[in-house]
Amino acid sequence: MKKDTYMASREDALAARRWFIVDAEGRVVGRIATQIANVLRGKHKATFTPHVDTGDFVVVVNASKVKLTGAKLSDKIYHRHTGYPGGVRRTTASRMLNERPERVLRSAVVGMLPKNRLGRRLATKLKIYRGAEHPHVAQKPEALAL
Repeated sequence: MKKDTYMASREDALAARRWFIVDAEGRVVGRIATQIANVLRGKHKATFTPHVDTGDFVVVVNASKVKLTGAKLSDKIYHRHTGYPGGVRRTTASRMLNERPERVLRSAVVGMLPKNRLGRRLATKLKIYRGAEHPHVAQKPEALAL
């Protein structure tokens, strides 16, 4: 007798979406990013299917209060390109945390997602805010136990 493997359909995944909120205050960037990436992909569910977006939305607050371990504040370099020839811009992690703390966490999480259309769609479900305020109260996000 043949056993069928369950594959979630897009409609099943859309019906089962939930919203979670994560307080990033005092958390290490890499450790919180792995847990957020797993929730975005849907790996915490029994219905996980690799090629379908079965994940949930994640709202991160207090992104300006995350921690980096070791000498990453001075040694870690973030690269971006302006689109013009010779337009590579480099920024240290300490400067990035001061100016745009949301980007530090977003780049860590997006780096852990698939590098394809699915990964780009998953990244849109991540909402990061510098302070404790967020506009997603109407979605009634549940606290994510990390």
